[in-house]
Amino acid sequence: MENVREELDRLIRQRNVGYSAVSRLLNRNPAYIQQFIKRGSPRKLDDEDRRILAQFFGVDEQVLGGPALPVRDGLVEVPILNVDASAGFGAIAESETAHTRFGFDERWLGKLTRAKGPSLSIIHVHGESMEPTLRDGDEVLVDASDQGSRLRDGIYVLRVDDALVVKRVTIQPGGRQITISSDNAAYPTWTDVERASIHVVGRVIWFGRSV
Repeated sequence: MENVREELDRLIRQRNVGYSAVSRLLNRNPAYIQQFIKRGSPRKLDDEDRRILAQFFGVDEQVLGGPALPVRDGLVEVPILNVDASAGFGAIAESETAHTRFGFDERWLGKLTRAKGPSLSIIHVHGESMEPTLRDGDEVLVDASDQGSRLRDGIYVLRVDDALVVKRVTIQPGGRQITISSDNAAYPTWTDVERASIHVVGRVIWFGRSV
């Protein structure tokens, strides 16, 4: 449970919100989250609190102590979230709950990432700004553990206000600023973006496409 408290603390600091604000989100007393993180009381989050927090921070519930992803016959079942990541101008993230799951071979998945199942999710791509790399309707596998100090050049899902976007991130010299761009030249590029101002949901490590 200690790793759950540490992960929640990291998410709060990354999102730049206070303990009391997160407590109010749960309709709890202002000290509730601070007591959970710092004093271990309550011992674990209840199911509804965990669901709300997972949706707010854009992570799977397992990151916050939910049931582990099932492994059946060597397959890791990764949740497909009921949300789009816009490869355009931003898709509103109204619901981030799993509506089904997709099974990956455990050994094959291990070659892509060392992340554990709770950090992984699949979301749909909406829009054309990342073409030709990603197309409208593609499904991307997102590793939520690959962010923060591990942030490096690559394609990431970002949260901007209430929208999720999928963009290419380039670390600028010095490491404090980043460039956010689209692979489609018809869309704008943002340079000199303060790294600390961006909420990174996770790194795109695989995509699937129907033919």
